Amino acid sequence: MIVVMKAGATREAIDAVVKRIEEMSYRSHIIEGVERTVIGAIGDERGKSRLQALDAMAGVENVVPILKPYKLASTQIHPDRSVISVDGASVGGERIGVIAGPCSVENRDQILQIAREIKSGGATMLRGGAFKPRTSPYSFQGLGEEGLQYLTEAREETGLPIVTEVMNPEDVDLVERYADVCQIGARNVQNFSLLKRVGRASKPVFLKRGMMTTLEEFLMSAEYILSEGNPRVILCERGIRTFETATRNTLDISAVPVLQAETHLPVFVDPSHACGNWRLVNTLARAAVAAGADGLMIEVHANPAEAMSDGGQSLKPKKFAQLMKDLVPFVAAAGRSL
Repeated sequence: MIVVMKAGATREAIDAVVKRIEEMSYRSHIIEGVERTVIGAIGDERGKSRLQALDAMAGVENVVPILKPYKLASTQIHPDRSVISVDGASVGGERIGVIAGPCSVENRDQILQIAREIKSGGATMLRGGAFKPRTSPYSFQGLGEEGLQYLTEAREETGLPIVTEVMNPEDVDLVERYADVCQIGARNVQNFSLLKRVGRASKPVFLKRGMMTTLEEFLMSAEYILSEGNPRVILCERGIRTFETATRNTLDISAVPVLQAETHLPVFVDPSHACGNWRLVNTLARAAVAAGADGLMIEVHANPAEAMSDGGQSLKPKKFAQLMKDLVPFVAAAGRSL
């Protein structure tokens, strides 16, 4: 339920409503608007008749049911767009964010070189996998903490915040010590133990949509994180599995405007994983910006032919720099900046 307070409601009235909500074993979620305050009551919907009685309390204008199954992620409870701060950089605001880097951190020289190149090209954050979920158990699984240390060195040199994947709840503390953003990959989008654990983390979470995940299921996964107290969630559409085999996955470009309408959370697009082919990344990136994406995640590797994972979808640094230039008119048309 949403409790809409009257314009000018006193702090005492707001605190009294919050206290009553929590006495009924619900979780309160306060949103301070320009003119009025809205309080979300999150919990078991079977008690909504009791919550309806809150409209008799001082300062309450109305009590409205939340119709969406994802409460905290919904624009019903949070009508204004969320802007998330990552090490001083804003995600979800006027500027289009661009996260770039290799699929896997392979060695120190590799990640330092790429960090310098993407910084020069205009990226706002550095991505790199220290822990890699792979289809085959015999494929490269990442360098672990050694890779996180190399990422940290790249951040110190370039100033780029780090985005890296965490795969297990027990690794969250370790990844948090190094990373600025914890990524939840497509294969873990419904790993609810992991989602709840990063929901208690102090760092923002970059949540990728699963290959077979509906948008409602995707938002419910975000809800798991939000419900644990972490409001800084960034969504990423990265392609879904369809009958089409011309590309690795099918970029669901319609997911961008749908998510922008359904949730206040920032929405990114990963065209690299969506197509699996470096030749298509530039076009899909421009389409994502035109559709209203708040940012992009682009795979970049200095020598894709020698990459230990996902070389076929990785841009070389010069191609990445060209992509950033090609985005300019699309970003301007969207009323944004790079």
